[in-house]
Amino acid sequence: MAGPESAPISELDLGAEFPQATREQWQELVAGVLRKSGKLPEDPAGFAGAPESKLVTRTYDGIEIQPLYTAEDLPGDIGFPGLPPYVRGARPDGHVSTGWDVRSRFTGEDGRDVNKAILADLEGGVTSIWLSVPPSALADALNEVYLDLAPVVLDAGAEYEAAASELLTLLAEREIPASEATAVLGADPIGLAARSGSAVELEPAAALAARVAAKYPKVRTIVADGLPFHEAGGSDAQELGALVAAGVTYLRALTDAGLDAEAAAGQLEFRLAATADQFSTIAKLRAARRLWARVAEVCGFSSPMRQHAVTSPSMLTRRDPWVNMLRTTVACFGAGVGGADAVTVLPFDAAIGKPDAFSARIARNTHAVLLEESKLAGVADPAGGSWYVEKLTDDLAHAAWAEFTAIEGEGGLVASLASGELAARLAATWEKRSSRIATRRDPLTGVSEFPNLAEKPVVREPVESTVEGGLPRHRYAEGFEALRDASDAYLASHGSRPKIFLATLGPVAAHTTRAGFAANLFQAGGIEAVNPGATDDLPGAFRESGARIACLCGTDDAYAAQAADVAASLGAEYVLLAGKGDYDGVDANVFAGCDALEVLNGLHAKLGVTR
Repeated sequence: MAGPESAPISELDLGAEFPQATREQWQELVAGVLRKSGKLPEDPAGFAGAPESKLVTRTYDGIEIQPLYTAEDLPGDIGFPGLPPYVRGARPDGHVSTGWDVRSRFTGEDGRDVNKAILADLEGGVTSIWLSVPPSALADALNEVYLDLAPVVLDAGAEYEAAASELLTLLAEREIPASEATAVLGADPIGLAARSGSAVELEPAAALAARVAAKYPKVRTIVADGLPFHEAGGSDAQELGALVAAGVTYLRALTDAGLDAEAAAGQLEFRLAATADQFSTIAKLRAARRLWARVAEVCGFSSPMRQHAVTSPSMLTRRDPWVNMLRTTVACFGAGVGGADAVTVLPFDAAIGKPDAFSARIARNTHAVLLEESKLAGVADPAGGSWYVEKLTDDLAHAAWAEFTAIEGEGGLVASLASGELAARLAATWEKRSSRIATRRDPLTGVSEFPNLAEKPVVREPVESTVEGGLPRHRYAEGFEALRDASDAYLASHGSRPKIFLATLGPVAAHTTRAGFAANLFQAGGIEAVNPGATDDLPGAFRESGARIACLCGTDDAYAAQAADVAASLGAEYVLLAGKGDYDGVDANVFAGCDALEVLNGLHAKLGVTR
């Protein structure tokens, strides 16, 4: 009888020699681990629910993220790439043949300086230009740029009509046929209103789009931008709901201007944020196409959503900005896998000021590594069929549709912005996000976790924002970075940083875990942690340190035996304890999950650190 080794490979079941695992067996293993960690009682009868429910997390949209997904979680027919509802991509072959559009952002007042950066990036592999310069500087900025090979996406704010006129004139001067010209003129009165609080004037943008559509079939006029809602602290569903609402608002204005639904949809490009949460980014882009396909079904057009993904400005840090290279790489990965048509990787120093040549090169090389070395675009819809991604996409699409219908129920996006109803929901989400950041449940590497006080701040030419007055623009690290800035100012004026003494109880092995935790927390606020190591003379070491505040670090047994006596002997103005428990002489506790920002702000006040 022939054995498995003689069977054709196509007929082999590579798992045939192993017993079939069941969900019940997995649950037993999960329960065992959770009992050992104390998250489940030892007696199985003491917990009535499924053990894996202890591992469920929730997004800011209330979507439950399960620890395990199976084929039973698939939401149903997800279609095919290139066909409605376009969940699996807008094109049948994805970006297999071309890769995504590598789009870099350029800003500045001097067109000639911007031109140097554009030419360098084009030589380095950039394929389109996202340009924010005064209309009068447009010609200088695009000098020697082959506009038939490198499409331009304008971002001129309120001056979009003048900028569009300049660009269309340049296209004519370069003798590029109107039928072949490719560009995005960047008109976005809704996004401008969200940013600045200005009144929304749709008619001029719609009229411009109608004129452009009649002559330039490959030029898009309007951008529906989700970034203002993302940067205001919104959730993924809130960003998508507002984005689709913006698209629908523009559709109405464009059809009122005389365009049919298909032509109106062809005038739109959609901009979304890509974050370091790769799965959420993948699901967001896929869900966005599904949402727009539903709008298309109702409104009677067939073209899919054209997506421009931008690595999130909110996630970028000013402290330890080198970590931003990792964040933007993961975000670019998510955008590429999610099927974005164009992707912009913001340079790692973009939150500090004007990016330099090195950071621009790293940003464009991020695309190159993912496209050329990792072959990320070599498969249409790489995430397709993943039980987790498909379920998350479906859940997010439903949550976003609920947000969209809520906005429509408020009279549409323009009315919701004017009334403040959308702003209130975004603020509520930001409050939740801020709480998780403050308690370090949403950690920020290099800022709230693993900070480096010896790091020299990266200095860049400042870029002042001239648009303000609308929705707030948040960065996740801003609270901790304000403390670090205050610490730097204290160092400059006093010659040393604010400090805290770690009163380490017992041998190194006994106190090192909590001492390390405490030092990490205090340094996140720019407070130097003085660790004397194992010593029999803590009061002497405290006096020698020059600190005024101390934090006890040791085991629970050591606290029970020594905390009160050591706290009394130090002579400190204020005593904290790393861990939980009430002891005489201890004023406050720091522990995993405590409000680190509240603790650090309080310590700054006690140490005389001002902003």
